[in-house]
Amino acid sequence: MDTEAKPTERDRSSAPEAGSEERSRSSRIPDRSTTMSWRRAAALGAVCAVFLLLFSTYVLQPFLIPSGSMESTLRVGDRVLVNKLAYRFGSVPQRGDVVVFDGTGSFVQEKPEENPVTALAHGVAASLGLAEPAETDFVKRVVGVGGDRVVCCDKRGRVEVNGRPVDEEYLYPGDAPSRAAFDIVVPDDRLWMMGDHRSNSRDSREHLGEPGGGMVPVDRVIGRVDWIGWPLGRLGPLPDTGAFDGVRIPDGTHG
Repeated sequence: MDTEAKPTERDRSSAPEAGSEERSRSSRIPDRSTTMSWRRAAALGAVCAVFLLLFSTYVLQPFLIPSGSMESTLRVGDRVLVNKLAYRFGSVPQRGDVVVFDGTGSFVQEKPEENPVTALAHGVAASLGLAEPAETDFVKRVVGVGGDRVVCCDKRGRVEVNGRPVDEEYLYPGDAPSRAAFDIVVPDDRLWMMGDHRSNSRDSREHLGEPGGGMVPVDRVIGRVDWIGWPLGRLGPLPDTGAFDGVRIPDGTHG
């Protein structure tokens, strides 16, 4: 008689398989390689963000065009690239340059009060071209530099710079060079700014009677607009203008 106990099916099914306990334990432990890959990705993203912010601050800044004052050269919603090195090494803005500048003290007498946290977040987004620029930042074309006499208008309705009429081919179709008459001399280290869409631009003409007379200090210029980066259909360098080629340089001043 076989008296040795034989295991039943229940006994065999309830007995833990070899290694099952180790597999169960390992499934509860986070995969270190996955954790490390996420950390590396986060660190890489942070480094890229800092690099882009520094690059935008000191070299090339995207700038979202918020209004139609520079049409048709620049349109609402365009993302342009502002060359911040253009005037860093002794160069100065020239007539015809399209520039971005801080209008505090010329176009805006005082900076508006803002929540510091909100202002910081908006500033970061604006510096990356993801939000509209600050209320004190403007984009216009340089029409007069230090020493220039800028007059509007001659018998044919053209702006004159130092006695030379300027044929401004970049003006918005159908626009007059200016409907407001003016006769000004630009002080040294100042700029006379005008938008290309003259009937839709609040520029130096609007601020003649205010402190500063609408003249923008050269050291307030943030950079020169050299390229259109978006939309893709308009991608490319900003068109050059020869409108000021015949304008003479005033004696004792830069041109």
